[in-house]
Amino acid sequence: MSFAHTVLGLLENGPAHGYDIKRAYDERFGIDRPMHYGQVYAALARLLKKGLVEVAATESGAGPERKRYAITDAGVTDLDAWLATPEAPQQYLQSTLYAKVVLALLAGRPAVDLLDAQRGAHLEAMRDLTRRKAGGDLAEILICDHALFHLEADLRWLELTAARLDELAREVRA
Repeated sequence: MSFAHTVLGLLENGPAHGYDIKRAYDERFGIDRPMHYGQVYAALARLLKKGLVEVAATESGAGPERKRYAITDAGVTDLDAWLATPEAPQQYLQSTLYAKVVLALLAGRPAVDLLDAQRGAHLEAMRDLTRRKAGGDLAEILICDHALFHLEADLRWLELTAARLDELAREVRA
């Protein structure tokens, strides 16, 4: 996810302080990976330099001055372009799991044990996500469903690989 574009999207609702942006990000997207304050202010500095945001107000108080940032027309245009651009599908052609299977076979280790352990880890992750869905709002449910569908695809691959393990071992060792 592009933090800078996410900041632009959050600013479309109105000017905000860096603290407010971080809080809004964490509420909507930071369930497993909250944004750090440094990321917020680094993104704001880059956006300010590019003319995609501006300082709408500066407020002084007991501490350092607080800046309230607003999205510019150029920022809205940039955000529109980002939102309209499809994300590249991730094909996972350089899978660490596949590499582990091949290396285990090359070394004469039982790759089936590796696949079984991985299957267990995937199933545990799926149980955790299913529990999270039970108590979540619609956003949490959709995020968990996305992760569950990817884990299901991985499980199908694990089963297929286990079924073809002898054949793969012959090819790898040839």
